[in-house]
Amino acid sequence: MREFTIRRNDAGQRLDHFFRKAAPQMPASLLYKALRTKRIKCNGKRAEGSLRLCEGDRLECWLPEETFAPPAYQYDFLCARQELDLLYEDENILLANKPAGLLSHPDAGEYCDTLLGRIQRYLCEKGEYHPAKESSFAPALVNRIDRNTEGVVIAAKTAAALRILNEKMKLRELRKFYLCAVHGTPAQGEPQPEGWRLLRGWLRKEPNKAQVRVFAAPQPDAKEILTRYRVLAERDGLSLLEVELLTGRTHQVRAQFAAIGHALVGDGKYAPRAAYAASGRRRQCLASARLVFAFQTPAEELQYLQDLEVHLPRVAFVQTLFGEDSVDFLKKT
Repeated sequence: MREFTIRRNDAGQRLDHFFRKAAPQMPASLLYKALRTKRIKCNGKRAEGSLRLCEGDRLECWLPEETFAPPAYQYDFLCARQELDLLYEDENILLANKPAGLLSHPDAGEYCDTLLGRIQRYLCEKGEYHPAKESSFAPALVNRIDRNTEGVVIAAKTAAALRILNEKMKLRELRKFYLCAVHGTPAQGEPQPEGWRLLRGWLRKEPNKAQVRVFAAPQPDAKEILTRYRVLAERDGLSLLEVELLTGRTHQVRAQFAAIGHALVGDGKYAPRAAYAASGRRRQCLASARLVFAFQTPAEELQYLQDLEVHLPRVAFVQTLFGEDSVDFLKKT
């Protein structure tokens, strides 16, 4: 028999979801058969897969021990590199600067060395994450950014922090500001106070392509996108923009500015070929430069984060393209 005692990070989830993580080798058919035949009990009683687990609950499982054998790749994060640029950390969360060229999450081409892998290795070696003791939880990212975009990414150390911040992200109570360099000087959009402008469009993912398309009017299967921006500096036919995402869609900044004729410098996917080639850059000049915790609703144990602002200390393409004496975005905010 195998016993599990539900810890803080496992509480609040359905029993069947818990077992999908605690025993990933177990077929779903075996799990539900075990529940029907009372081979899995909660606190000594028959349990349903939909049962919400509470801290301290005791699960008893009369199943073959090999059912609970961990998969061979369980600790692959230990192969991730140790380089990690921390911007903020406390007992519940950390914020890191993801460098351009590094994946946020694993994909088919790279499984180990990702930002998530580096964070999990860091927390494991620090003694804050014990994968052998965690039945179903692992530190996770709250937001992600494209491989070739640098900038601020949030990671949750606890299940409660992950749940709360995922909800805050949906409610748009985490304000995300970007810096980008674009060709030309945009003037489109609805005028807003303090020099801001609001761009409105509709974005649709292109079938069978890792690309999106932006329209000026509603289209079938297209989702509305809202982007605020203002021009911070101009030099040699380029502009430095501060951008706030009011919606968070795939490639929103890149595709929306390309759609109004001001593609990002170095963007090989959305910029005109001639402009891309002439720029001499092979990655888009885009950085998730600042994040503000702007809670409008209660944040439970994370309420102390209210009004916290975390930003990058430096963005390389800003100095390179606009000079060391360019608008100091990061100190002015």
